[in-house]
Amino acid sequence: MLAFITAGTPSFDMNIVPDTSVIIDGRVSERVVEGEFADATVSVPEAVVGELEAQANEGRQTGWDGLGELKRLADLADEGRIDVEYVGRRPEASEKHAAQEGDVDALIRDLAADHGATLVTSDVVQSEVARAKGLDVVFIEPVGRDVEALDIAEFFDETTMSVHLKVGAKPMAKRGAIGDMHYEAIRNEPSTEDQLKEYAHDIEESARASPDGFIEIDEPGMTIVQFREYRIAIARPPFADALEITAVRPIVQTELDDYEYADELRERLLERQRGVLISGAPGAGKSTFAQAVGEFLAESDFSVKTMEKPRDLQVGPHITQYTELAGSMERTADSLLMVRPDYTIYDEVRKTDDFEVFADMRLAGVGMIGVVHATRAIDALQRLVGRVELGMIPQVVDTVVYIEAGEIETVYDVNTEVKVPEGLMEEDLARPVIVIEDFETGVPEYEIYTFNRQVVTVPLGDSDGDRESGVDRIARQEVEREIRSIASGHVEVEVRGRDRAVVWVEDRDISQVIGKGGGRISDVENRLGIDIDVRTLDEREGGRSGSSGSSGGGGIDAGRSVTPEITSRHVVVPAEGLAGETVEVRADNEYLFTATVSRGGEVQVSRGSAIAEELERAIDHGRQITVVPA
Repeated sequence: MLAFITAGTPSFDMNIVPDTSVIIDGRVSERVVEGEFADATVSVPEAVVGELEAQANEGRQTGWDGLGELKRLADLADEGRIDVEYVGRRPEASEKHAAQEGDVDALIRDLAADHGATLVTSDVVQSEVARAKGLDVVFIEPVGRDVEALDIAEFFDETTMSVHLKVGAKPMAKRGAIGDMHYEAIRNEPSTEDQLKEYAHDIEESARASPDGFIEIDEPGMTIVQFREYRIAIARPPFADALEITAVRPIVQTELDDYEYADELRERLLERQRGVLISGAPGAGKSTFAQAVGEFLAESDFSVKTMEKPRDLQVGPHITQYTELAGSMERTADSLLMVRPDYTIYDEVRKTDDFEVFADMRLAGVGMIGVVHATRAIDALQRLVGRVELGMIPQVVDTVVYIEAGEIETVYDVNTEVKVPEGLMEEDLARPVIVIEDFETGVPEYEIYTFNRQVVTVPLGDSDGDRESGVDRIARQEVEREIRSIASGHVEVEVRGRDRAVVWVEDRDISQVIGKGGGRISDVENRLGIDIDVRTLDEREGGRSGSSGSSGGGGIDAGRSVTPEITSRHVVVPAEGLAGETVEVRADNEYLFTATVSRGGEVQVSRGSAIAEELERAIDHGRQITVVPA
């Protein structure tokens, strides 16, 4: 006969089989103490022990909570209040992995049936399946709790954006106003492991029990919780070197009207669906601005969704927040395309997959607002280069908003024109050019286009006296590359104006460079769209200057001698102390290429490229490799 027993049933002798859900919640020992399960025989399935052990080994708090409950049951057995036995077998690896599909639950139900015992569970699905199979069931309704506030909230005041707690370290916090944050100690005593374990337990239990919170990510060593306005990351060994809790919350709520260009941006967003990148440095206020844009769009009768991992944008209930579906934002996008939102806020767009999903949704007609880390407005757009076909970029992103210290610093309008790039003259050099204009003035500030098979981003109007412009620099490098492929000796190049360059070569190379009847140099001029005057180095006033990267003299132009490392995928040129600077790489003072030094103080050249092959040949021939600031 089927028995469905709920909490509150009078005490009686019984044999019970608890499942994982009630063990984790500590509900069995609770009922023993209350007398409901007094004198019962508690048959704990080995399947439950195995599941808890696996969770604990993965650093999940649920596993530790469950093991703590088993210890309490053992203590109650020692006191003679219940009998405890362990029954059944451990789940196999395949059954552990299939726990979500119910394999472990099935093992527990079978044990209850074999022992003629009552199954005790807080899992409604488990209880319904067990009832359908004719088992006696005690279903204990999960009891939520109304959480007034998290214990960790004591560290926050109205100026606190984030709190950072770590075992053995003083509690730290970021406090201040946007753009003027200070990382400072907020207590002198280092945090202990017991203190942080209590905070972590309170956070996780509050997230599980309260409708105001949820656990976003629960992986071995890392748990991320969203509770009301707090986003909290709990890191545990071995993922972290010590238990650490980081809690972040927004310190301001804004509306679109609080920002400069509000009227113009409103009109632009309402005109039609747009592709917008909101960029800025960490902590600049990008997400705060994205929230303001999302609220404005929702209030303007647009259907707005978000794609976030984790979900921490502070938006109203009329905006649905989505995260990864089955571990993939691509699947989330596929689902969103079925419901066709007017706008989707993607926070944050970082990896290649993110940019591809953003582009696919935009090209499908969905308005997209992407949040991107970048230290300059143009850098946000350049992150699309190589990830999206160049000609499609303006269709994916037509507006770039750069946020600094909580304010809109720059807005760019992005469009495509078929034209001769700025600084070039020949009409047959016309091509699709991405023009980036200042939104307020309409003045073009950058152009992006393909030049001699490579994509270049050229700043406009940056020529200042003798300072070489972006166009001049590119032109000089391309002329050098062409002439060096012909000449065997020293080469120097100087760009004079938009359509002319002077090249100085060794006497022995003059005829080779010019070619019969001037045919070879004419071919170079036609390819590059620039007139080239070829002269001997002896004709140059003052002799060899080395200004183009080919100096044989001393000083800074002589460069720094380095030893490149050749890996399976890259040729790595060390350039310590020059991070972020533009440098020329030379072999025996002969120019090879120009590059920007990475934050790690090195230049990486992909093997198989023409530049890498030229550099490897120089290394193989024992030539001295030098790095010179451009």
